[in-house]
Amino acid sequence: MKVFKFGGASVKDANGVKNIVTVLNEVGYQDLLIVVSAMGKMTNAFEKIADAYFLKKDELPVFIKEVRDYHYSIVNELFENKEHKVFSEIEYLFIGLTGFMIQNKATDYNFVYDQIVSIAELISTKIVSCYLNDSAIENTWIDVRECIKTNSNYRDAKVDWKLTEKSIVTKINPRILYITQGFIASNESGNTTTLGREGSDYSAGIFAYCLNADSLTIWKDVEGVLNADPRYFQETQLLEQISYTEAIELAFYGASVIHPKTLQPLQNKGIPLLVKSFLNPKKKGTHVSDGKKLVPETPCFIVKKNQLFLSISALDFSFVVEHNISEIFNLFHQYKMKVNLIQNSAISFSICLEDNFNLIKNLLAELSNKYKVVCFEKVSLFTVRHFQNKNIEELEKNNKVLLKQFTQETVQIVVQ
Repeated sequence: MKVFKFGGASVKDANGVKNIVTVLNEVGYQDLLIVVSAMGKMTNAFEKIADAYFLKKDELPVFIKEVRDYHYSIVNELFENKEHKVFSEIEYLFIGLTGFMIQNKATDYNFVYDQIVSIAELISTKIVSCYLNDSAIENTWIDVRECIKTNSNYRDAKVDWKLTEKSIVTKINPRILYITQGFIASNESGNTTTLGREGSDYSAGIFAYCLNADSLTIWKDVEGVLNADPRYFQETQLLEQISYTEAIELAFYGASVIHPKTLQPLQNKGIPLLVKSFLNPKKKGTHVSDGKKLVPETPCFIVKKNQLFLSISALDFSFVVEHNISEIFNLFHQYKMKVNLIQNSAISFSICLEDNFNLIKNLLAELSNKYKVVCFEKVSLFTVRHFQNKNIEELEKNNKVLLKQFTQETVQIVVQ
């Protein structure tokens, strides 16, 4: 069996959905499970609904109308028959969303977020599944929450691998074409959980692992994995082959094409990962597997924007030692900070991190009770794998460097 994953860019409009049919007819769809993300930027749009539910209830109708209109514009273009079951199935999901917001008593933002934002994935896959069936590509829609089981750490749930593998093996018939969702799952109580932003790749990796798939293909709007993000770098190069280890390194540092958690389950079973273009499905793309580290051998550039850079020192100018670092990291864990770079000297401790849960004010307030803290906001973290000196000079040229750190093959530079 094979696993395909189509991201939001591939289904951002009616033509995108139609193109999935083209791709499947070109490359084949036997013994296949397809993971589909929310359409376009709908995850962001549903996040606005979750925020408004807590902070701006008077704006809720406006945000809900926006996502309804967006999806119905796609459905109306794809389905001439307005009595088609897809209309009632989507309406049922919107009714469920409204019902949840009326009946919900929970005040935990992360729980509410998962229940609301997950609707985008369900709607997307309903549309794709129905359109494929109408296009003579017979498939079965399945709710991923029946397959992937997690703990209750909402917005960043951890997979229960034993229960998940049992569920997937029980529910998936390798001879049937399935359409399912990425990013979402459920806990032991049946409540919806999510696997973290951009988690659809990870969902596909989970299915590939549990099904012992021949391969996982991630379909993107780029030719494959590039050595730099074309949004930020003018000259980019296609990476034809990447080893699992190198791909994990790139993903760890923030390469946006591959989700960091996706690779380890694939490596554990030696399942190749292909990254290909849904615009040119016959092109080779990028192959991630055992083998050469990087083909061609070239510097790889990664940038993370909107980072926070903290410099922490003791109020009495004493050394920052083990118990201080332990205390600081416990606070990072408590306030759900993602640490991307650390460096310590005798009297200070520097960290580049990202605040995905909007808790930085709480963290700084608590840190300031015991430490002197200087915080730089909206900094950028550049990482260059297999760097050359000219790469460093270019990055430093027009930026104020706050920190620079070298390892044998990698340089990281925090700039303001």
